[in-house]
Amino acid sequence: MNNKFMMQQAQKLQAKLAKAQEELANITVEATSGGGAVKVVASGQQQIVSVTIAKEAVNPEDVVMLQDLILTAVNEALAKSQAAASQQMSQLTAGLKIPGLM
Repeated sequence: MNNKFMMQQAQKLQAKLAKAQEELANITVEATSGGGAVKVVASGQQQIVSVTIAKEAVNPEDVVMLQDLILTAVNEALAKSQAAASQQMSQLTAGLKIPGLM
């Protein structure tokens, strides 16, 4: 393979990577726990965007349960976000033939 071809492929990949990062910033996923008592929204960049807690879930006598609900929802939202990012990245490399990467 010649260097010019490799550079062109690398530039195409770089441009697609930048576009994918922009798209991931606009993707949101949602996860709930406790039957909807806790809702967490995350971006495609694995950042928590919001946490919503229903009034019924707030019990000063059982803070541990609320903590568990929040933790469960956050972990599920991040897992969904990572899956979305992984899917986006796999689409990114489809069709590119870069020696050493395929």
